[in-house]
Amino acid sequence: PPSTPSQPSNPPPFLIPSSDPSLRHYSSCSGCARREIGSGRMTTGGRAVLLLPLLVVSALFAQIRASDPLFHESFDEGFEGSWVVSGKEEYSGVWKHEKSDGHEDYGLLVSEPARKYAIVKELDSPVTLKDGTVVLQFEVRLQNGLECGGAYLKYIRPQEAGWDAKEFDNDTPYTIMFGPDKCGSTNKVHFILKHKNPKTGKYVEHHLKSPPSVPYDKLSHVYTAILKPDNEVRILVDGEEKSKANFLSADDFEPALIPSKTIPDPDDKKPEDWDERAKIPDPAAVKPDDWDEDAPTEILDEEATKPEGWLDDEPEEVDDPEAAKPEDWDDEEDGEWEAPKIDNPKCEEAPGCGEWKRPMKQNPAYKGKWHAPMIDNPNYKGIWKPQEIPNPEYFELDKPDFDPIAAIGIEIWTMQDGILFDNILIADDEKVATAILEKTWKPKFDVEKEKQKAEEAAAADSEDLSEFQKKIFSVLYKIADIPFLEPYKIKIIDIIEKGEKQPNITISILASVAVILVTVLFRTIFGGKKPVAPVKPAAETKKPSAVVPDAAAGSSGDKEDDKDAPRRRSRRDA
Repeated sequence: PPSTPSQPSNPPPFLIPSSDPSLRHYSSCSGCARREIGSGRMTTGGRAVLLLPLLVVSALFAQIRASDPLFHESFDEGFEGSWVVSGKEEYSGVWKHEKSDGHEDYGLLVSEPARKYAIVKELDSPVTLKDGTVVLQFEVRLQNGLECGGAYLKYIRPQEAGWDAKEFDNDTPYTIMFGPDKCGSTNKVHFILKHKNPKTGKYVEHHLKSPPSVPYDKLSHVYTAILKPDNEVRILVDGEEKSKANFLSADDFEPALIPSKTIPDPDDKKPEDWDERAKIPDPAAVKPDDWDEDAPTEILDEEATKPEGWLDDEPEEVDDPEAAKPEDWDDEEDGEWEAPKIDNPKCEEAPGCGEWKRPMKQNPAYKGKWHAPMIDNPNYKGIWKPQEIPNPEYFELDKPDFDPIAAIGIEIWTMQDGILFDNILIADDEKVATAILEKTWKPKFDVEKEKQKAEEAAAADSEDLSEFQKKIFSVLYKIADIPFLEPYKIKIIDIIEKGEKQPNITISILASVAVILVTVLFRTIFGGKKPVAPVKPAAETKKPSAVVPDAAAGSSGDKEDDKDAPRRRSRRDA
């Protein structure tokens, strides 16, 4: 039996009571285990005591590891020294460490329009994609919109020895390209896998056939690609699934990851006597003798007669009798004035005016160009296709042979500035990616969304005001047409047109018209005579100047009737 050690007077807190009757005292678990091992026996309690610390440490380590992403770039600090800007001359765009508009959060900013940009971050150790779940996620905010340009990331595979990050460019090999791209008819969130054909050793780009579209607004958005061990890939935008595919499905990627077993024989040629025409013109058909290919489509209707009451001597349009040459019209500067045309009122009651002409009708003898009828081709053999041969590039696999991710690069050509990248993430747990999304992106998006709603509401109010202003101007034009305001019509229309060009002075326009209206009413009631239009100047006489009477000029009973007053055309009349 083991020797009995002396019992400590103050047992430390990590000591536990021993279950061995011979050890009726407190002992440390490690000491207990050593004694039991040394004696050649190990009790159940001793084994549990020995394993408990190991289990606790292992669980704690697993929990810490599961709560951390494999890579996370928040851009809280500057990117210099961590990210490497391409040294290639074509990439002249300047990257900046800037705050997102309206936030205190920093990101990597595309600062100039119409430039090429390239920057890369080498990972401390490559991330493998072959085992388990891998989540690729990042934020992009198109602060000035995106008319033509990309905002995607390239996940770079390991490069050859001696590669310099300053050499990063469009030709740098990558494993996955992921993110928004928009220009012309292109509007998609790319997901492109570069996969190596084990038979040929060549890398082939495989594009997701049904990618989601790019959000059209200027808010922050987060893009997520989840690669699962069962060959599934899911594309999320703002945490919502937009597309799901299988890497090995020919329906989901173009071209298919696994090539077809057979291909058309490139050396097979169509025989010269192979006839692909299903129908041919009947060689025995003859054009009928009465077939006139030159007959017109339409002919004059000889049976038509001129309707009674037709006014041959009346034109369809006449000068507007109410129109008058404006007083400020200058023949030398404006040219000879011509009254606008209106429909001849006499023609409204008659069946027609002007020279009567016989109408046209369909030619019953018209047949068009003759063609022989089509018949079945007796020599038809069908559409020729080359024979199929085994595809030398065909291979089989159960899982894609992903290359690891050794670096993350942004290589774009964009016509817009203001593109802000943030929170670039690689994780092996979807919950980790979701937690970071909720912590970093969601609060910003909520603030931006509320601001957008407020701006849209303000714009809607502005549009309502514009409709209200249109109604006001419409009423003012009607006021200008009131007969007793005829002497002031030109002045009123000038004021209204100025208001249409400057809607912000609508209240001033209303006040001006109101002053004219009150003044005229006052003069009419207390001034003695009703204001009438000034005398229309003779066509052959040009006066030095045309004076429009104002409120202080009174009225004259010697002037002609209101209908002869000069009338100025406004945009309402146009």
